[in-house]
Amino acid sequence: MKKVLVTENLRIDLDAESWECRGCDAELISARENYKRGLLVYDRDPREIHQPLLDPEMYEFTFAPDPTWCRILEYYCPTCGLLVEAEYLPPGHPPTHDIEFDIDALKARWRDVEVTEHPHARPGEEF
Repeated sequence: MKKVLVTENLRIDLDAESWECRGCDAELISARENYKRGLLVYDRDPREIHQPLLDPEMYEFTFAPDPTWCRILEYYCPTCGLLVEAEYLPPGHPPTHDIEFDIDALKARWRDVEVTEHPHARPGEEF
């Protein structure tokens, strides 16, 4: 079974051609799709993170992001709740497609590589 580490919280199982959560090993979605489609999304008001520096009752501009212009999308594993990604986007903007691989080329590259231990694997994580 070939598993390729992609981020701190994501990997691709090349045999199943699927994204996996590294926190709980859950299969998320096909590796040929945007991994974010397999995650839970929390559309967050940016003022929860970046609280106003000035009193909003007294000032129109408080140095906090305006939620009509900016939202924070947080993406969580639907199985274990691990925060996988977060991004700042204008309201209504679709999630970005930030990671896309040529799966066939990736499989060909890893076909003859023997993976016994990955230098960035978490303790106890097997490949």
